[in-house]
Amino acid sequence: MTDSTSQSKSPPLVRLVGVEKKLGRQKVLRGVDLEIREGENLVVIGRSGGGKSVLLKHILGLMQPDKGEVWFRDKDLAKLSEEQLVPLRKETGMLFQNGALFDSLTVGENVAFPLRERRSVKEDEIRAEVARALKIVDLPNQENKWPAELSGGMRKRVALARAAIARPALMLYDEPTSGLDPIVADSINKLMIRLGDELNMTSVIVTHDMVSAREVGDRIALLHEGRIYCVGEPKVVLESEDPIVKRFVNGISDASDAIF
Repeated sequence: MTDSTSQSKSPPLVRLVGVEKKLGRQKVLRGVDLEIREGENLVVIGRSGGGKSVLLKHILGLMQPDKGEVWFRDKDLAKLSEEQLVPLRKETGMLFQNGALFDSLTVGENVAFPLRERRSVKEDEIRAEVARALKIVDLPNQENKWPAELSGGMRKRVALARAAIARPALMLYDEPTSGLDPIVADSINKLMIRLGDELNMTSVIVTHDMVSAREVGDRIALLHEGRIYCVGEPKVVLESEDPIVKRFVNGISDASDAIF
């Protein structure tokens, strides 16, 4: 299958061209070709251990491909030094699967952390931006709480506020609804859409949650056996009759998936 999207194409913010990566003896990525269009929400699905997190690390510049290229706008990340990667990474936000909050910092201090790393931002500006970010994720006036006082869904929203506070051009989400009940997961889905719209962000969402994929994604890409097997609008991918796509979307195993 190929890209079945019918909408007019926006310019790509990120391009992966023939990306290959081997970890130990395992070839994880086997020639990934993918364009992430400016302003879109691209959902990446695929089997556990299939290379989705490795793909995110290449987009962040945390991993370099063994072969191929990763372009952010007009820059090939593989040709940049660590020093040259710093300003590009500041244009990228990341929501980790477990939220990764600092338990020794308050909610406000957690959210402010990316801005405090930028010594040019004044303290009153930081406080205003923290309040704005918490309001966007429906947690106003929660600056003085500790992470231990929060529910799983609240922790995820605080982590989302922290990732978005610097208004990155690109936001990466690693299993944003993992471990959440359906109602809380739905609230996170709506927040991701709202953040993208309000902050004009491009988003890449790695998930196993097909409900989330349908609700959030402008396009869905299936990573299968180290390559992008198909890309298309949610309805096209999730209702595909292609046997490989259909088996994954509907969670249907075969004899080769059996665990003994």
